[in-house]
Amino acid sequence: MAVDTKELMKQVGRIRVVTKRLVDEHLSGEYHSVFKGQGIEFDEVREYAPGDDIRSIDWNVTARMGHPYVKRFSEERELTVVFVVDISGSQCFGSGHRSKAEVAAEITCLLALSAIQNADKVGLVLFSDRIDKSIPPRKGRTAAMRLVREVLAAEETRHGTDIAAALRFLNNVQKRRAVVFLISDFMDEGYEPQLRITARKHDVICCPIHDPREIELPNVGLVEVEDPETHQLMLLDTASAALRRRFREQAEYSTRLTNEMFRRLKVDNIHLSTDRPFVDEVRKLFRRRQLRARRA
Repeated sequence: MAVDTKELMKQVGRIRVVTKRLVDEHLSGEYHSVFKGQGIEFDEVREYAPGDDIRSIDWNVTARMGHPYVKRFSEERELTVVFVVDISGSQCFGSGHRSKAEVAAEITCLLALSAIQNADKVGLVLFSDRIDKSIPPRKGRTAAMRLVREVLAAEETRHGTDIAAALRFLNNVQKRRAVVFLISDFMDEGYEPQLRITARKHDVICCPIHDPREIELPNVGLVEVEDPETHQLMLLDTASAALRRRFREQAEYSTRLTNEMFRRLKVDNIHLSTDRPFVDEVRKLFRRRQLRARRA
C-alpha cells in the first residue's frame, strides 16, 4: 500500500511536538546521567591541589616542574544509539487510537531526541523476517526525525518476524559498543541465543509493545480474525467464556516467558502498550539504572 506522504508528515510533526515537550520537561537531564560514554579520555595536566587523589599524580611532569601535578580525565561522552525496530505485520495492529507501529515510532522519537540533545549518534535497523532498511548512526535532529519517518512509512508491511536475524545483522555492522533499543511485540521464537550474544556486546534495552486486545478478548460473539503475518483466517466465538479465559492465560504465559528471559539475560526492558502513555515507564527504567549504577 502506498504511503500518503502528506499524512505521514503530519504524523511525524505531531510525534515530534509531543515527544520534544516530554524530553524537555522530563528526560533532558536523566538521559545523560543514565547512559554513560564508552570510557574516559585524557583532558589536561594541572597543579596538585589539596584533596586531589594522589593516584592521579603525573610523576614525569612533577619531576620536571619540581612540584606535584595531576592528570585530569573527562568522560568520553559520545554514544552510539541504535534502534532495532520490528515492522512485521503484527505491528500494524491497534484496537484503539494507536497501532503498535505508531507506539514504536513515538518511543523511537522520544529516545532519539534525548540522545541528540546529548550530542550522541542515532541509527536505525528496520526488520521483519528480513532486514528492510538500515540507517548508519548520525548526529542531529534531522537524523532523529528521519528515523521516525522510516518507522511510520514502513507500517504497512505484511511480513513475518525474525528477531535473531536482525540481531545478527546489527552485530555485523555495529562493531563499536552501542546502546541498542530493541522495539518489537516479540511474537517470535528461538532468538534467545542471539539476544544473549548481543547483550554481551552492546547495552541492550528491550521494548515489548502489546495491545490490550492481545491479552483480553471482548465478548462480541462470532468474529473472523486474520493473522497479519501468515494471512491465516480463523473464526472465534468470543461469547465463549472458556475461549476468552484460554486466550488470556496463553497471553499471560507468553509475557511471563519473555520477562523470565529478560531476567535470565540481565537485559533491561520497558513495557509499552497502545492504550497508555509510556514516559513514566521510560523514567522507571532510568531510575532502575541509576540505582544499579550507585550500588556498583
